[in-house]
Amino acid sequence: MKKQLLSASIALLCLNSMNAYAVTYVSAKAMLDVQSGKLIQSPLITIDNGVITAIDSNKTPKLNKGDEHIKLPELTLMPGLMDMHVHLTSDPTVPRSERVGQSVPRMAVKAAYFAKKTLEAGFTTVRNVGAEGYSVIAVRDGINAGDIIGPRIWAAGPSLGITGGHCDNNRLPPELKYTSQGVADGPWAVRVKVRENIKYGANAIKFCATGGVFSKGTKLGAQQYSFEEMKAIVDEAHLRDLPVAAHAHGTDGIKTAIKAGVDSVEHASYLDDEAIKLAKDHGTWLSMDIYNTEYTLSFGEQNGVDEENLDKERQVSKVQRDSFKRAVNAGVNMVFGTDAAIYPHGDNAKQFSRMVEFGMTELQAIQASTVNSAKLLKMDKQLGQLKTGFAADIIAVKGNPLKNIATLEHIPFVMKAGVVYKN
Repeated sequence: MKKQLLSASIALLCLNSMNAYAVTYVSAKAMLDVQSGKLIQSPLITIDNGVITAIDSNKTPKLNKGDEHIKLPELTLMPGLMDMHVHLTSDPTVPRSERVGQSVPRMAVKAAYFAKKTLEAGFTTVRNVGAEGYSVIAVRDGINAGDIIGPRIWAAGPSLGITGGHCDNNRLPPELKYTSQGVADGPWAVRVKVRENIKYGANAIKFCATGGVFSKGTKLGAQQYSFEEMKAIVDEAHLRDLPVAAHAHGTDGIKTAIKAGVDSVEHASYLDDEAIKLAKDHGTWLSMDIYNTEYTLSFGEQNGVDEENLDKERQVSKVQRDSFKRAVNAGVNMVFGTDAAIYPHGDNAKQFSRMVEFGMTELQAIQASTVNSAKLLKMDKQLGQLKTGFAADIIAVKGNPLKNIATLEHIPFVMKAGVVYKN
């Protein structure tokens, strides 16, 4: 199994690199070392077969036939950004009543479209935490095969949830007898569902531990799965070395998910001191989407969001931001997760400024979306830094993002695995 995972990791690094030149050089005004926060002047990055082979400064490359030198004299280089909580199949401008009638093929087409927008926004890696019909898994495989353009994707498949819970569909009448694809009740049933997701290509697992904002008839703080069910999900996924994400707003659900061994808690809105201590003690990553509330409360009504859901957003928004600040101050592990789909895809970077506003330094916010997210995916030896032996996932920005984090909202240059997708 470890050999298979290593082979898969190597394959991920070389995606689409067959179209690259023999050797590519990228030079720029500066380069940000996201580990140390040091700004390196006049860098020259050497790329071969989609992988960084050397990093120098104040050096001019000697070009052989077929080599390419990309010059970005006014820009600062950074590793590609990473978003650990997206839903590529969903469009916030489409009312949820209309989404009910969308087929899985239609969802896959949407996901392909939004994947390209996400990559062009500078996000070279994302984790898609839930989609019906294995649609995003198909998009991921299409990207890997070079059929379509998009970021590296860790795709969870259908999210697991209890009957009538946040990950079920509670908007249809009982006579239709509809149950969402990821619904499973009881420890053995959830194990079967995890195995099924893996069978059809999932390389991450996500389950709903509490109620949520955008579901019908669920309470934000109410725990849904029991400890025994959560533990079964985590144990089964970890047997195959897959990262597990738990959607959890409520305090009890957060604590139970952490005790069950999840790799990350999504949203983590109602944190108390015990939950923060548990997260620190277990090394659990928190993925807190503190930007999207602004979009929901500004545009939700015109986009057809039900009043029940808007009311829950009003209840949770300030509480979640207060929890974010307390978690940052306590030194809890944090990754960058936006819940893209609640707001328009491609606007992912708008969350950086909110992370700084509510307690992080600029470097901490950038690290959440680079080195920290790579650690969550267990890819920190291949992704998340500009470093020899790492994938040539490179973006460039105008100015110094450590002085103005909003520069990340406008990315003029994007490279993934040595291939330029935006320049």
